Amino acid sequence: MQRWPVVLFLAWVCFLFFAGIGLFMSGFLLTRIELASSSSCSDPLVPPLWERQSLPPGSCWAPQRFSKAVLVIIDALHFEFARFDPAKASPLPYENKLGVLHQLATSQPRHARLYRFRADPPTATMQRIKGLTTGSLPTFIDVGSNFASYAIQEDNLLAQLVQNGRRVVFMGDDTWEGLFPKKFFRSYFFPSFNVKDLHTVDDGILQHLYPTVDSGEWDVLIAHFLGVDHCGHKHGPDHPEMAKKLTQMNEMLRSLVDHLGNDTLLLVAGDHGMTETGDHGGDSEKEVNAALFVYSRTPLFGSGPPEEPETIPQVNLVPTVALLLGVPIPYSNIGEVMAELFAGDSDAVSAALQQLSVYHINAKQVDRFLQSYSLVAQDLPAEQLQHLQELFSSAVEEHTQLLTQVQGTTVPPELKPRLGSLISRFQRYLREARAVCTQSWARFHPLRMVGGCILIASSCLLCYMASELAASSQSLCCSCLLYPLFWGPVGAALLWLVHVFTQEGLDLLLVSSWAAAASQLGFFWHWWGQHLKRARLTGSQPPLASGGLRQRLHAWLGLAFPMGILVFRCGAMFSDSFVVAEARVAPFLLASLVMLLVGKLHWDGHLTVPEGPKQQLLGVSSYRREIWYLLCLVAMLLVCVRLSSFFHQCREEIPQCRPSVFLSPLASLKNTRAKNLFYLLCVALLAGLVYAVQSWLRHYGNLNSSDPLVLFVRWGFPLVVLCIACYWAVASSADDSLGKLQELVQVAVVVFPRAVYGLASMGLLLLLCNPMTVFAKDTRESAGSIVTPYLGVPGSEVDFLHVIPQIYKRMQESQKSRLERGSCRATVAAYGLGSVYSAALVIALTLLGFLLMLLHSERLSFAFLLLFVEAFVLLHIHTCARGLAGDAELFSVPWYAVISWLLAASQFFYSTGHQPIFPAIHWNAAFVGFHLDHSTNLLPAVLVGANTFASHILFAVGCPLLLLWPFVCEVSTSQRKKPKKESREELQEVEEHMMEMRLRESPELFSTALLRLGLKYLFVLGAQLLACVCAAMILRRHLMVWKVFAPKFLFESLGFVVSSICLLLGISLVMRVDCAVSTWFSQLRLR
Repeated sequence: MQRWPVVLFLAWVCFLFFAGIGLFMSGFLLTRIELASSSSCSDPLVPPLWERQSLPPGSCWAPQRFSKAVLVIIDALHFEFARFDPAKASPLPYENKLGVLHQLATSQPRHARLYRFRADPPTATMQRIKGLTTGSLPTFIDVGSNFASYAIQEDNLLAQLVQNGRRVVFMGDDTWEGLFPKKFFRSYFFPSFNVKDLHTVDDGILQHLYPTVDSGEWDVLIAHFLGVDHCGHKHGPDHPEMAKKLTQMNEMLRSLVDHLGNDTLLLVAGDHGMTETGDHGGDSEKEVNAALFVYSRTPLFGSGPPEEPETIPQVNLVPTVALLLGVPIPYSNIGEVMAELFAGDSDAVSAALQQLSVYHINAKQVDRFLQSYSLVAQDLPAEQLQHLQELFSSAVEEHTQLLTQVQGTTVPPELKPRLGSLISRFQRYLREARAVCTQSWARFHPLRMVGGCILIASSCLLCYMASELAASSQSLCCSCLLYPLFWGPVGAALLWLVHVFTQEGLDLLLVSSWAAAASQLGFFWHWWGQHLKRARLTGSQPPLASGGLRQRLHAWLGLAFPMGILVFRCGAMFSDSFVVAEARVAPFLLASLVMLLVGKLHWDGHLTVPEGPKQQLLGVSSYRREIWYLLCLVAMLLVCVRLSSFFHQCREEIPQCRPSVFLSPLASLKNTRAKNLFYLLCVALLAGLVYAVQSWLRHYGNLNSSDPLVLFVRWGFPLVVLCIACYWAVASSADDSLGKLQELVQVAVVVFPRAVYGLASMGLLLLLCNPMTVFAKDTRESAGSIVTPYLGVPGSEVDFLHVIPQIYKRMQESQKSRLERGSCRATVAAYGLGSVYSAALVIALTLLGFLLMLLHSERLSFAFLLLFVEAFVLLHIHTCARGLAGDAELFSVPWYAVISWLLAASQFFYSTGHQPIFPAIHWNAAFVGFHLDHSTNLLPAVLVGANTFASHILFAVGCPLLLLWPFVCEVSTSQRKKPKKESREELQEVEEHMMEMRLRESPELFSTALLRLGLKYLFVLGAQLLACVCAAMILRRHLMVWKVFAPKFLFESLGFVVSSICLLLGISLVMRVDCAVSTWFSQLRLR
């Protein structure tokens, strides 16, 4: 059997897809260009009003209004959390808890004000920190940097404060440490990623907050609280714990106000909001609707607050704080200054002149940035830049003319109406400038996007062609692999030489894409040469003589309905409505495909009782049982599809949707009886899964030996279930325990998951070291050499029914020669040999299932049970359909089986509580078994990724079962079909019932079958990926591109990477078992 060539060929094909994904992503998800320039006090941006008088010491561009500022960031402070409505008699847990804000705003209306603080998506914490400090808009792809925050190189508020000698003290979220290294005069960082920890960060801040404020050794103090955000992730906003956390924040603010001086500005802000489930990251109204509260002991506003709080973008905070503290506005800011904060106690005219001056500075700074940015990037439309320039020039010119007519602070009556008009013109310019940047910020690279699409499309074509060619050429992977391995490095070397001669930087992504394209060309060139050679050899034959027109038409018709389903699924990726509703569409397509299969069998006459010789061969009753068995399997599949819809997560685009109650952990249940009942059901499901797996292995004879792997399956599986059950028990009651018991619980929630990790790792290691689950028994008999792959009592009729002497031809010849020399012959009874490949895969899938269930909430074990049941039903439908159709090509998996397998994987992506959107990611999975913060970002990324793509992992690893299962079911199927004969006739035909050992009869066919299966699987995955890539490219200016199509592309790409790697692991496991079987036969022959 060709093992390594098959794995290498599939790995090369995966590399082609990876290169295409990377190339497209580099063109589609580019970050905007960050300018290296920074603002300084010497910049000529001072308005004419302040040019006439020298600025006070410590002021840049504008007079300093405050010498100190306190910025309190309450992570995920939704506006509704800060609003206070006295009319509500029974407020929700998150309502009317921040009463101090309402008290200050009503008792001191010119000193305090509440705003709606609108965040720019993505609403992840790191991106919001960037927006709050640079005044710019983080790009979409930066959301992935939450696992690895990197330092902000762009000009920002903290850099300006430090550059101008201000002492910045920070306490709270350690994300700031990575973004602003060595920028703080003093800092107190606390681990932030453990979303289950509600108190560590907040308590740490409170320990240092008031002593630091009272010491006065600071100019700007930033405190970033995380308890509200973590409470939302863990419990959701509508939970008593949220009321406790908001009450704590209220008391903190009340005490903080008492410690502030008259020269201090207090800002209380939320970086983003949260959904009804406590998540964030997207752009729904609840996620972008945060709160901002401004307070000072000295008057800030010239008039009282409006009836409804004003809505301001978060980027507006940067220029406002900069000018209030007397430091330059960061160079790349596009925010608009909050001019009402500069009114103070002065009269209306003086306040208007002050506001005009700060608007003048703000407009000059934005205009300078736009001019600089347009010189290095071409993504801002020229006509819109020209329009903005005209607005800016006219406003500045009129402002200058107006100031020439003003004597001191005295404004002639006829000029007063012009003040308000001029303020409106500056506001219009700043808001239109921000809108232009927002609309054009994504700087696409069309050439790279097209190149990525072509590379992915050609990879799909290669998969299809290679899967068809492999059927006629069993040495395809050996003969064709040499050419890509040669031309790929040659192409990369040529590109490297070009870069050397042009002295440009070497882009590794471009090099890998070039190597992938060159290796593809080498493959197609070799294939075309072979095709022409075969055409010349068969040129005298009619084009359809070899296969026959009728056979080809029948094959095309058989391919039409599964490919039609795939084409429909791929074509619908261009519809945002389909992507939003895919959780319902994927199960529908799966059910439709299975029903079409049944319809095709009926159309071909395979679901009617045969007549004539075929009836005599099979028997009417046996054939009817096969038909009813298939129909029962289809009914079971439809039931599983229907039940899986009870575990769906909701999207913001479907307002009437309510998330499944099974998604929340047991700890969120307030009813103790319901919690205990669900817990017992979940544990019973785990025990049932172990019982079913052990029963299947025992039925096929794979639990008879005393090898370490078999012993682990017998005793290790129950131990894993016990550890998971204990973890669920302590996790569901962790919040109810007190005192020393709480400490034990905190230890237990770490120890039990790590025990599961250790046991599962041990099982997988045993599986890799010795995957054989065969029990061999040697006896001394006068009969010939007999080997039994099926479970039975030696010497019984079962042994004679399942003799497979032809797989031991070499051993029999050796024994025959020994007999001629007078030697004794050994009888070898091998139990479990006929299902040795499938048994290894079943054990691996069970261990992976345990790990993945551990990373999900307890009640999602129901969904995983459905997943295993549905996969089992699909395998039997595939086997039964092939048996009824009389398919003789057992070494080829039909397309409908592969497509239905992948549709089931997509179905259970949604049925395990996931959606292709960032707010639906289960971040809690990163801390299953890890109570404290991680020392590396790799491990939490792996845990969250495994949680998100659990169905992809299981179905990809189990993909070889599509090839193996018909062989496993061969004995039982044949027994149902075969009429009674004499035992001598049975012994003559016994060679038909060898189960998986038939694969070893033709090792070349076996390796080719695995190669074709892997290529078909990658083709279907690649077709879905290609559809998402094309949709994202074509609809890149669509209104819903960043809300729907871009997240779908990212999740589909990551799902492809995970599925392809797991597919390689599954096929490699089969290869490892085959190697072990060969070794076993060699040892057996030597006995």
